[in-house]
Amino acid sequence: MQSEKNLPQDYPLFTKLLIAGGVVGPLLFIVVFLIKGATRPGYSAWHNSVSELRTSNHGWEQIVNFLMCGLLALGFAVGLRQVLRTGRSAVWGPILFGVFGLALVTAGIFVIDGSLGYPPGTTTSGPQTLHGTIHDVAGLIMFFSLAIPCFVMARRFAGDPNWKGWALASLLVGIALIVLFLVFTPVSASRENGVLSNSPTGLLQRIAILLGWGWMALLALRLLKRSENTVGRTATKRGEHHGKSEV
Repeated sequence: MQSEKNLPQDYPLFTKLLIAGGVVGPLLFIVVFLIKGATRPGYSAWHNSVSELRTSNHGWEQIVNFLMCGLLALGFAVGLRQVLRTGRSAVWGPILFGVFGLALVTAGIFVIDGSLGYPPGTTTSGPQTLHGTIHDVAGLIMFFSLAIPCFVMARRFAGDPNWKGWALASLLVGIALIVLFLVFTPVSASRENGVLSNSPTGLLQRIAILLGWGWMALLALRLLKRSENTVGRTATKRGEHHGKSEV
């Protein structure tokens, strides 16, 4: 594979903006759902999912949050493809991030069904609607399309000494996302069936989001910093060259 030093690192401005979306989108998504979850009456961050923030009178705020994060993730996928170009994961990495972005947009368009205890006054999960089913499927794709890139990108990082630490971190985040999702699914189902009405469904989902979305944001930030450092080193070398010429 291409090592980091052989990759084009002084990205065009448009590419930098696309990569920056990979930082802004996930972090904005996290900040918004944490604030809304802490301030929304009748909502419990312990057992209500993030998507359930969309089922109240102020649900449009979380809908916009999904859409914004999804669109920025799609932009990041395009920017990542321009950065990687060749080598391991150069194609599948951006594709999977693109699938993640599309799943977020889909989950934003199709609203989840009301669940136990939220919105206030909801006592049963009720019949599954078409838009609720589409949202659930999009959520499934969303988590797995972010977990798989962790493994895909880890292969690329493992072959580059400048990204060694990222290989292990990405692998661990990918494993954690899959484990959390596998635990989240039966716990959520038990809550819907009234078996564990106070189960930590919301907590498990939040941990997964913080890990997955946070990993993506840190990856995008690392790419931006690498570009800035390259520009700085290039400018320094040019200065040294001009200094020697004047002497």
